Amino acid sequence: MGAGIAHAFLLAGSRVIVVERDTASADAAAQRIEESLRRSAHRDPALDVGECSARLGVTTDVGACADAALVVEAVPEDRVLKEDALARVDEVLPTAAVLATNTSSISIDDLALARRRPERFLGLHFFNPVPSSALVEIVRGAATDPAVVDAAREWVALLGKAPIVVADSPGFASSRLGVALGLEAIRMLEEGVASASDIDAAMTLGYRHPVGPLRTTDLVGLDVRLGIAQELARELGERFDPPALLRQMVAEGRMGRKSGAGFYDWTDPDSPKETR
Repeated sequence: MGAGIAHAFLLAGSRVIVVERDTASADAAAQRIEESLRRSAHRDPALDVGECSARLGVTTDVGACADAALVVEAVPEDRVLKEDALARVDEVLPTAAVLATNTSSISIDDLALARRRPERFLGLHFFNPVPSSALVEIVRGAATDPAVVDAAREWVALLGKAPIVVADSPGFASSRLGVALGLEAIRMLEEGVASASDIDAAMTLGYRHPVGPLRTTDLVGLDVRLGIAQELARELGERFDPPALLRQMVAEGRMGRKSGAGFYDWTDPDSPKETR
């Protein structure tokens, strides 16, 4: 997600600094972003990859955020990890900067409690894959300054994406709806109602969804979907309890596209084959 968000801001003309936890992660992030830019240039020959790359910096030093106007935290969907990342950024962030979290389900108000300037904190929920996704969900906390929400709308528009603004609530709008559909699709597969491809076809052909719920889960990451479901189950009850099949697949390391296999085999990303 972090690489995708960086890519989107680079295409919009921004100077971007990516902060990673160690040198190996920083090198991998730089490579992912460069590859993503080259793919964009293949689709749009007018894109100058070298010029975009010149505006990109990748480091392990959180102090690089000291001159930032906006910082988007995009660590995995784990409350402890997010609290730690946000706390480290908070120490160096300029007074006028905006701090955002890319959380899919964790309460903005909860995360704001430890922030030095909760009025300049909000959620910016991007969707995967970021470069081709049209939506960014802006989540306003109880303390978020309305001017910060307005600024976020402008940033999202500059990225060429559509903003929606939602109040802080469990799962916001997109995760709550998307996870409910995805979990039910997994239960149907678990119960032998239909194959993964047929369940997906029911939604793409019958309801005109661009991607089916199981393929979407592979794209998002089964581990990410599991984490969101667990968070929503704590907040909203047993209807969001993760199915046993989802837990099993994550335990087996079948995380979806990023691991090469989930509900589909992603050995050939352009033509994934059903695995179940």
